[in-house]
Amino acid sequence: MKLRLVLFVSMLLAMTAGEIRAQDPPARESSPSPARRKLEVDDYYRIKDVADAQISPEGKWVAYTVKSHDPVKDASEERVWMVAMSGGDTIPLTAEGACAFHPRWSPDQKYLAYLREPGACGSETYAGGQVWLLNRAGGEPEQVTHTAQNVDDFAWSPSSDRLALVLRDPSPEEVEAAAGENSDAARRPAKPRPWVIDRLHFKEDEIGYLDHRRAHLYAFALDSRKLTQITSGDYDDLEPVWSPDGRSLAFVSNRSENPDSNFNTNIWVVAADNGDRGINLLRVAPDAGTDDFPAWSPDGKWIIFATQIVPSLLERATFHLAIAPATGGKARLLTQALDRNVTAPHFSRDGKWIYFLEEDDGAQNLLRIPIGGGDITRPIGGRKKVDSFSVSDDGTIAAAIGELALPDEVHVLPVKGDLRRLTATNGAVMSQIQLGDAEYVHFKSKDGTPVAGYIYKPPDYSAEKKYPAILWLHGGPVLEFYAEFDFRARLLAANGYMVVMPNPRGSSGYGQEFSAATNADWGNKDVEDDLAAMDYAVAQGLAGPDRLGVGGHSYGAISTNWIITKTNRFKAAISNAGEFINYSNFGHDQYSREWEIELGLPWETGALWERLSPFAGATKIKTPTLVIGGEEDWNCPIVNGEQLYQSLKWLGVPTLLVVYPGEYHEFTRPSFIKDCYERYLFWFGHYVKGEGQAIPPTTSPGG
Repeated sequence: MKLRLVLFVSMLLAMTAGEIRAQDPPARESSPSPARRKLEVDDYYRIKDVADAQISPEGKWVAYTVKSHDPVKDASEERVWMVAMSGGDTIPLTAEGACAFHPRWSPDQKYLAYLREPGACGSETYAGGQVWLLNRAGGEPEQVTHTAQNVDDFAWSPSSDRLALVLRDPSPEEVEAAAGENSDAARRPAKPRPWVIDRLHFKEDEIGYLDHRRAHLYAFALDSRKLTQITSGDYDDLEPVWSPDGRSLAFVSNRSENPDSNFNTNIWVVAADNGDRGINLLRVAPDAGTDDFPAWSPDGKWIIFATQIVPSLLERATFHLAIAPATGGKARLLTQALDRNVTAPHFSRDGKWIYFLEEDDGAQNLLRIPIGGGDITRPIGGRKKVDSFSVSDDGTIAAAIGELALPDEVHVLPVKGDLRRLTATNGAVMSQIQLGDAEYVHFKSKDGTPVAGYIYKPPDYSAEKKYPAILWLHGGPVLEFYAEFDFRARLLAANGYMVVMPNPRGSSGYGQEFSAATNADWGNKDVEDDLAAMDYAVAQGLAGPDRLGVGGHSYGAISTNWIITKTNRFKAAISNAGEFINYSNFGHDQYSREWEIELGLPWETGALWERLSPFAGATKIKTPTLVIGGEEDWNCPIVNGEQLYQSLKWLGVPTLLVVYPGEYHEFTRPSFIKDCYERYLFWFGHYVKGEGQAIPPTTSPGG
């Protein structure tokens, strides 16, 4: 059955878009629709994640990925799908149960390549896989790389005969495994080895301890399967992109004297057939900031990229669009006046335009600017989030776009015509669910600063009622709540809460000054903005002042920890993967560079470290607090949650600590994610609404 499916799909791939009958979305029926239900926790398993929309060069097909979560296997899968640009049936290109992602069309239009990870999807960011090919002329999918280590990334050469691969130096375990299943080495149990650490930056979430195994570029010839190493050294080389003539590769690397002490990534160029493993390199635009997302102009004369010009602000510094000669020289900023983060720049085929994504005002749009600079237009604008996009040779754009009431779906924007949705992956399940209104609101903070954010209303909202309300805070801190479908917010709203989600100072999308307001000043202006958001909801009659809760994840949990030291107005709090005592994170978490750059070394600026720790106000906490974290989180280590929990226990404040085994900063096991959502509802339900128990009945402390 699977083989017949693959052959059928291959034949469809060989067809033109016009040979498949386009199917318009069904017209609205005049008869009443069936009664809709409220969103449930189990809808986490029913709603799928659509991403990575990639249009074929001739503009007739869009490949994309669909991720789903299996409650029986307690695992996630991701498959590559395809849809004709003219519309019609969506077609699965990879089998069920696998983890296939990163689809990319060959420039000659003969192949679709993708990465496939063995087994189920292991993490949100993935650890790479092997490259597989689908031949559009027919045949089964073929695995073309068989490296000892995973392929982290790949890029097609313009002639479609080679791939640029990103490969990290293999570990001893990977080398032994690659020796063969029947070898003595492969049959022996894995022998534990000590970690021998000598790097300044020595730990990363989802990786653990770091050694000197680095990511380098390789050229892979598809006909001979020959693998040639292009770069080397004690540096990580990432994001390869081919020059239009296929002779060179641009890539991103921090090749400063001590890369572990800074974030000075630059754009470099190396010969693609380089036999000296990257000794002779060209740095495109020397500067001290972070450069990212390189792309070549079609004539090969220019390279565009995103760059920061105030590196001391770390992630709070705005990423601007820059252009520099491919032969090296001073970069010219194209979007400095825009003062918004830009990512993923892409040239039009004629080289006249540069497309890019821009964060702005609680949304993420697709923008366009002439190569020489000038007026910026928005091909895809409005209150939505464009997650990914690609451009065909004729200028047709495909994008994965989410909206407040609609999970991401594939859309297409023809050269002449309007934006049109191609897929309805979640159409069936969303047609069953009743959602409340989500409003983007503006209010003023304590000091008069304008702030904005989202308020989600219950599906059965009535203006005659004042609702229990949850102040939910985003992570980052340089992040924002977007105009996208937010499952957590919708779930809380479905359970009768007004959900208030501000974008306080420190957030992206409102300019560098707004974002930099929390630099070395956590829990101050951002918390004032957060509390002002709840004040606004109460003043508008949306929320009852006596039934309020607060919570967040990552920096949102740090803000939560701060808030409960400053006010007792909230009946309950949830702190998921936050920080509590800053000293304890030094040398323990992944932020070896950020701590020193932003706060200074703790033995030199100890007073600041103490002042910026919520622990300083621990004795003021009276709010019942649910503390959550991942056992192997090296972003905000679980020691912070343990310290918060232990403090509240000694202080006699109702609390519960839930640690999820094997989880990093972002949870991936579906049953744990569901368990987390259920705990949110029980904790808030008990302490905010005064209903039921605080712990789900199927669980108990210690079991």
